[in-house]
Amino acid sequence: MNYRHIYHAGNFADVVKHAVLALVLERLGAKPQPYFMLDTHAGVGRYDLGSEPAARTGEAADGIGRIAQAAPGTVPAALAGYLGVVAALNGGTLDQGVRWYPGSPRLARGLMRPGDRLVLAEAHPDDARALKREMAGEPQVQVHHRCGYEALKAFLPPPERRGLVLIDPPYEAADEASRAVSGLAAAYRRWPTGVFLLWYPIKERAWVWRLHEALIETGIRRQLAIELTVHPEDDWRRLNGCGMIVINPPWQLENALAGLFPWLHDTLGAGAGAGRVEWLVPEGEREGGHGGS
Repeated sequence: MNYRHIYHAGNFADVVKHAVLALVLERLGAKPQPYFMLDTHAGVGRYDLGSEPAARTGEAADGIGRIAQAAPGTVPAALAGYLGVVAALNGGTLDQGVRWYPGSPRLARGLMRPGDRLVLAEAHPDDARALKREMAGEPQVQVHHRCGYEALKAFLPPPERRGLVLIDPPYEAADEASRAVSGLAAAYRRWPTGVFLLWYPIKERAWVWRLHEALIETGIRRQLAIELTVHPEDDWRRLNGCGMIVINPPWQLENALAGLFPWLHDTLGAGAGAGRVEWLVPEGEREGGHGGS
């Protein structure tokens, strides 16, 4: 309940998470049928990078700040949807820098079509109130002050046959990883045709190995692992990188990410770390089998 994302908004991990989310949403939107999205840890919707908390850490400068300063013509087309939403919050351009940064709710709303639907869960009471103000007047959006893991039970499966779930917890509690995996597995059983995105931090590799092992043991097929690190993994006290697991990734997502991540790493990584996109559990893996990680 003490985690506040404003201190980290727009950092490299947000760029990675939101670039992947935007690509998934764009692919869902390529078909005429409406889709549904559930965001289990939604935050406040948008963040003021000029505020004192954001300025105190300055993390956005090495995240969206680097992207905004990239030379014209060098930014991959795969980022167009994501950066279009960021630009729309900042007067339609990134030329003057980024003052307002979209959280996943505002990013998703910016990419949705009139028939699509967004459900947002936020457990922190102040953030839930701020999110309701941010999304006021949006008939396609429902905001709920409740635990994200409860939301997985309450809102799945949706009446729409297509859509995605974003699980993006802060990982401050000691049991957060196990709760995320068990919540994801239960949600998948309720809605096995949905796309699921699970974000996770990279501080120490052994923790990531344990997380991946737990995900493999769920028996869920088609798990794509996406990671980007910007620091050597020799100090567990800092955020060295981040990853996302995408279950049921849309068609061609793997290829799009494989083409995007070298540029993201070069732009965000300052020469350290690495980026990778590979299957944790391939589509053809048998129930309970192990994919390469």
